[in-house]
Amino acid sequence: MIRTLLLIGALATATNAAAEERKWWPSKWGADDTLGSFNMLGPELTMKAVKLVKTGKTYRLGIETNRDTPTPKGWTPRSFDITVLLPNQDGVSLGDNHFNFYDDRMDGWMGIGSQVDGLGHAGTDGVYYNGFKGKDFATAGGLRKMGVEAYPPIVSRGVLLDMAACMGQDMLKEGTAINRAELMACEKKQGVTIEKGDVVLLHTGWLSIIASDPKRFITVEPGLGIDGAKYLAEKEIVAVGVDNWAIEVMPCENPNDAFPVHQELLNYNGIYQFENMNTSELAKDKAYEFMFVLGPARITGAVQMIINPIAIR
Repeated sequence: MIRTLLLIGALATATNAAAEERKWWPSKWGADDTLGSFNMLGPELTMKAVKLVKTGKTYRLGIETNRDTPTPKGWTPRSFDITVLLPNQDGVSLGDNHFNFYDDRMDGWMGIGSQVDGLGHAGTDGVYYNGFKGKDFATAGGLRKMGVEAYPPIVSRGVLLDMAACMGQDMLKEGTAINRAELMACEKKQGVTIEKGDVVLLHTGWLSIIASDPKRFITVEPGLGIDGAKYLAEKEIVAVGVDNWAIEVMPCENPNDAFPVHQELLNYNGIYQFENMNTSELAKDKAYEFMFVLGPARITGAVQMIINPIAIR
């Protein structure tokens, strides 16, 4: 027992040293910054995006969310349910005009289905974006920093890279890592270039099995590799979204790692993640550039949020 405790202590010390050696803070937006890449949003990116609207066609990028939506198992309770027909509602008429109404109540997890991962979601040894320590800002009642309520309106140029088509497949297989070489090759093939301030969406086809094989869908996946995440960070994008549940390739490139792409994007670079994006219609239409619009619910202290972004061509 003592030997085990000593080993755990030694590993913790080594991890602390590794985190301090990397030291990804202070942020380029300042030591007090809590917004990360969202600092780039504003009139300039909005006007750039507006110029991409040529047809007025719109695309819903969110999937339906309900009690059957697959969720990862084994970490914390992750479920979702709504209740309608609350007490004193059904069959009750109010006033001389006999007014009726229904309300609903949600019981569940904010990070389910199509979602935005905020900067308070991923850390390294208890240290999060810009060097903020989890013990100083995370409480049972919500985050004191980096909550969803602080997000500005998200309007920017959207870029779709149809990775499945670029790699000659309808759906990429689980364990397929999308890295720098694959991203650059797809940019060239589609004739688009990722630019500073973009929201980049990757289509792998993986969402196509969410209903038919939910266990496989939520256990493994194709997705971003570490070098791919670093490439996107070098491009200074606002966010990346993928049609899978965790953005990154599963199993990880290093089987001993746990969510290293989350660390690279959220933790080290302040780049947001949009998970379970419905990119199929964009891919079908070969809509590689568009206006991306999102305004998440402003729930104070929330780490993540269910979302339905809109693409406009």
